[in-house]
Amino acid sequence: MARRLSKGSWLLLLGILLVVIDQVIKVLVKTNMTLGEHFSVLGNWFQILFVENKGMAFGMAFGGVVGKYLLTLFRIGLFGALCWWISSLLKRSTVPTGVLVGLTLITAGAFGNIIDCLFYGLIFSESTYDAVATLGSYAPFMQGKVVDMFYFPLWTWPDWVPGLGGHIFFEPVFNFADSCVTCGAIYLILFHWKFFAKE
Repeated sequence: MARRLSKGSWLLLLGILLVVIDQVIKVLVKTNMTLGEHFSVLGNWFQILFVENKGMAFGMAFGGVVGKYLLTLFRIGLFGALCWWISSLLKRSTVPTGVLVGLTLITAGAFGNIIDCLFYGLIFSESTYDAVATLGSYAPFMQGKVVDMFYFPLWTWPDWVPGLGGHIFFEPVFNFADSCVTCGAIYLILFHWKFFAKE
């Protein structure tokens, strides 16, 4: 009789699957599109738009080269802490499976973006507005840029709206890993806040 996989093994497989999906999408975009290139998926409100993120979420920078090293080290430390937390929660039978799944989504998303920071500068050439990246090198270890591509310009605020007029409602460009982190966090907040309140 086949041996059933443990809960920990299922979570590990889920995490690996999410990271693989994230990396496949990023590599396809990186090696087939120039910076700024875009195409519509569903009308104008869902587009694939290739941009690269040099720093934190939504393209924010953090202290140049030194800041980038510190940010990457912080991400690695956070990833390690999340892995330790999940493994410790797995030892407790009272922990809801949904909590573990939500934390796995966040951890997998964090790891997907860490891969970009660590290795993309070493294995790809620079993406430009004129040329598609190939195998090569554009930055040292831990200095790679994160590939973003999902763009949802849902609507533009009317000009008469104070402070927002003429601006797109949702301007950030993000990736699959960001989606994993966001969906995992929202899911935990909405459905498992009581567990974390007790913790």
